[in-house]
Parts: sequence; structure tokens; C-alpha cells
Amino acid sequence: MPPRSPAPLPSGAAPRLTEGRGPLSAAVVRALRSGHAPLYGTDALAGADPWGEDLQLALYLLYELHYRGFAGVDDAREWDPDLLRLRRALEARFLHALREELSAAPRTVEDAFAPLLVEPVDLSGSLSRHLETEGELWQLREYAALRSLYHLKEADPHAWVIPRLTGRSKAAMVAIEYDEFGAGHADRIHARLFADLMTDLDLDVTYGRYLDCAPASLLATVNLMSLFGLHRALRGALVGHFACVETTSSPGSRRLARAMRRCGAGAAAEHFYAEHVEADAVHEQVVRREVIGGLLADEPDLEADVAFGCAATVLLEDRLADHIRGAWTRGLTALRRPLATSTGTGSDASRAVAPGLVD
Repeated sequence: MPPRSPAPLPSGAAPRLTEGRGPLSAAVVRALRSGHAPLYGTDALAGADPWGEDLQLALYLLYELHYRGFAGVDDAREWDPDLLRLRRALEARFLHALREELSAAPRTVEDAFAPLLVEPVDLSGSLSRHLETEGELWQLREYAALRSLYHLKEADPHAWVIPRLTGRSKAAMVAIEYDEFGAGHADRIHARLFADLMTDLDLDVTYGRYLDCAPASLLATVNLMSLFGLHRALRGALVGHFACVETTSSPGSRRLARAMRRCGAGAAAEHFYAEHVEADAVHEQVVRREVIGGLLADEPDLEADVAFGCAATVLLEDRLADHIRGAWTRGLTALRRPLATSTGTGSDASRAVAPGLVD
């Protein structure tokens, strides 16, 4: 296969607005397009499923105002009091559901992280193991399209916590983020590396391009980072989330690198995950010893929040994996709509499209 041209750097342009998936997300879309306050019924808010498409999309749209915003939407809407009031209500439902689901979860760092430090013997339910051993190119493309909603802004949500840390924890967090942002080299920024991966997989690298395809279970994983990152009161939970990701990333990245190589996805596709194998193995030690250790040395009362952030991350990643594997087991796409046919520049392009919609 001829070498690929590098992907263009992900554009700083704001993405387009999507359509709503229910009364709350539709109200947010109308409000952003019109410049007016969001109009929705109290019943819609009171009855919203905290895990559902409507609430999770509404939250995602409101959070995105703090990142790149949307084309045609005034940047001043980021701090619109009516939008913030709705966001706060949606966050309360989401956070309550998380706490209810995790009421019996560990409340110490040791108990929360102990299961993550040893790779399970049985990997039969592992999504990365499935992709490594039997995944097909169309499944790798779907997986990358879904993950692009985070990876094209990789590490951005975690940067919110830096001004909320001090001493050891701040110094260590900045050191890790420095690596995530390319250590001073634009072509090594992890978001850029993921754009190169997407190019190898014949995917569109436009920021936010696959929002319409992403189910609620994916949106929830991205929303969790923004929820924790945008609230000083949840700084411990964000550290727990970040530590959980770094602790579990290296083994999964190794399997995904092998999956990309086995399917002939391309050098850049394999490189993105190979890069994370070594980097995240180092980051794991730093984040647990220095970021968590430093934070709890300064604020020991945040330990339960750190444990909660870890448990919430595991919960939502498991829910997403169940959704994806459930669809693929039935021979269906895990997306809300299938991806466009491959352009044919990748290997085995004939297998690049899923056979049908999720029921």
C-alpha cells in the first residue's frame, strides 16, 4: 500500500449544529440557532432519561460551547444564563443517576484502582480484545468514528483541572498534559495523531463530524469529562477519571495497535495506539503517585471523589462496550446511522461498511 499523506491538522473551525433527538436537545438547538432562551416543558426535564439520547445530546451541545462552539452561534452564548440554568438541571439528573448506580462502589483509591492494576485473565467481554482477534475493518472504522468525538480534542477536558491543583499534583498533571499536547511539536499532538489514524481509515477528520452517528452511550463518556472538568467541586472526580484512563489505556492500546496491523489499516492508524502503549504506561505511574498522591496530601477529604471518578469512568466505558458489542454481535452497525462507503484508499475497503442499522 502506498504511504499516506499526513492528515491536515484538525481545523479550529466551529462544527455545524446537529438536529435534536427529543424535546430538550431540540430546545437547545433552537435556542442556539435563534439566539433566544431555550423553551421546553417542565415535564420534559422531569421525565428525561439520564442515560438517554435526548439528555445526553443536550448536555453535549451545551458543553461544546466551552470548547469550539458551533458555526453561526455567538460565542457569548457560552455564558448565557438561560442555557447555563438548563445545563445545571441536566447535570443534576446525570450526576444523580451516576451516584445512584455507584452507591455501592469503592470509596477509597486503593479499592477503586486495585482491580485495574491487574489485567483480567478472561478477556472475552473486552472490546479491544475482540478487535484484536476478530474485528473487521468496518468495525475499526466505526470505533474510530465514535472515539473521534473525544480524541480530536484529546486531553482538552482534563486541562480544566490544572488551575484547581497545587504543588505536586499540578506539576505532574502539567507534565502529562505536555506530552498529550505533543511536547511542543504540533505534529505530535495526540489529536493530530488521531486525525492521521482517521485518514488511514478513510474517515472525515472534521471536528465533530460524527456527532450525528454517536449514540447516547458514547456521548455520556465524553460528557463525563466535561462535567467533572467544568466544576471545581468535582476536581477530585476528574483526577480519578484521568487516572483510570491512564491506568487502563496501555493494555487496550496494545491490542488496538495489533488490530490495526492485522486489518491492514495503515501505519498512522497503528502508530496512534502504539504511541499510547509506552506513553500511558509511564503516565499511569506519574498520575497515581504524583497527581493523586499530591492531591490527597493537600486535600485528603477528596479521596471518595477520586474513587467516584474512577468508578464512573469504568461504568460508562462498560455501558459503551456493551452497546457496541451487542450491535456487532447481531451483525449491525453500532452507530445511529452507518458510515459512508469507504473511498477505497484503505486496504480491504470492501469490508468497510456495516451491514445495517441498529434496531
